[in-house]
Amino acid sequence: MTRTWTIAGSLSVEPATQRTDLLAEPVAKALAALENHREEAGVAPIDPELADTAAFCEAYGSPLAASANCVVVSGKRAGEVRYAAAMVLATTRADVNNVIKRRLDVRKASFAPMAEAVELTGMEYGGITPVGLPEGWPILVDKAVAEAPELVVGSGIRGSKLLVSGALLASLPGAEVVEDLGKV
Repeated sequence: MTRTWTIAGSLSVEPATQRTDLLAEPVAKALAALENHREEAGVAPIDPELADTAAFCEAYGSPLAASANCVVVSGKRAGEVRYAAAMVLATTRADVNNVIKRRLDVRKASFAPMAEAVELTGMEYGGITPVGLPEGWPILVDKAVAEAPELVVGSGIRGSKLLVSGALLASLPGAEVVEDLGKV
């Protein structure tokens, strides 16, 4: 059964498990390994030049409020670098200096450098998604994201988008639903 996505705008959405060519390798492997919600994920090809959220929403008619962004954050504690991913609605920004810093238990948290995030995730910058992140990374999911019935997120590459439920994101290994992670 093919799901109908109300947020798809002009996208041509197909089941993600059938179009792994539109996914970064770690994303395809992670979706295949999911026990719950796997069949709920859709994928749609897009122009890689339009991968950034605002440009994507404008070009494809998908609502900004239904897009969620994944940011990779790092911090150090006792010489150890700790990483986490944060999923927040595109209409908010991740509370790095309070919520994420406390969750990572570090003195200072900041966005991981682009080259480092790309290398560690095996995904393209602008397409990083929580599906398929390195094992052991906490995935902090804002409560509003977890409760969303439909979301557009990265697919691991700039040339496509994943359509998923917040429940799928909240069920990922290492995921933790966090209240007030996204700030307006």
